[in-house]
Amino acid sequence: MSALVAALLLAAAPPMAVIDELDTVKREPPPHGAIGMSTAWRISDHVPQPRRMEFRRRTLDIGAAIGEHPIAHDEVYYVLDGEGEVVSDGQRAMLKPGMTAYLYDGAVVGIWQKGDKPLALIIAYPVKEPVSCPAECTAPSPTAPARIGGDR
Repeated sequence: MSALVAALLLAAAPPMAVIDELDTVKREPPPHGAIGMSTAWRISDHVPQPRRMEFRRRTLDIGAAIGEHPIAHDEVYYVLDGEGEVVSDGQRAMLKPGMTAYLYDGAVVGIWQKGDKPLALIIAYPVKEPVSCPAECTAPSPTAPARIGGDR
């Protein structure tokens, strides 16, 4: 993308977007292996363009996991509730509420729910190019934050 096009996209950005997680929730198998089931809140999918971050909440059911996969950016897993085991390039660590795993570009990473209750996470990472907006995504009015609907 040329610098001019990038500058024009950034110039079109709204002052903010406010997303209600209830508008983003979906039951689905976790990514990278479909190990078990999870609840996903794809919050950033509902943010008007342009955007350069992924920001998601996911709760892994008991026995579920985001399977090992390579990442092409830094990525953050922040634990809200439950316990889990994170892996990055073969190195493993246990996580509990309030702990963060900062994972580096180029690593092979994954996370497994452990213990007797679901593992609730915030996952955030940058995107290299502005991400296409889903059909339900609309730009907010210039005077009000966005509340963008989706499936509940």
